[in-house]
Amino acid sequence: MNPISSPICKHVHWPEEQIQTFCQQWSVTELSLFGSILREEDFHRDSDIDLLIAFSADADWSLFDHIQMQQELEALFNRKVDLISKRAVLRSHNPIRRQEILSTAQVVYSQESYGR
Repeated sequence: MNPISSPICKHVHWPEEQIQTFCQQWSVTELSLFGSILREEDFHRDSDIDLLIAFSADADWSLFDHIQMQQELEALFNRKVDLISKRAVLRSHNPIRRQEILSTAQVVYSQESYGR
């Protein structure tokens, strides 16, 4: 899996090595894009990046950690990031939102693809 060559990433600078380092540092098992970045007609210069994130079973991050992760990603992409936990989506009581996110999300980092 090479996120840089993916057509979904043509809209933003994609710092692959920094993202890989971020994911390893924060015990991320999977990072996916969803939302407007996947729809060329909806993604603009001022659009944020919607990211779905999954962590290893032993990761126990606080709200402050989550905010720190979001800020680090915003610095990497130089734009606003909405960081959503895959666990939260799976537990969502809104089946339409859950289905939309999970069915359209495109994986851009997988622990299995990069190894540890």
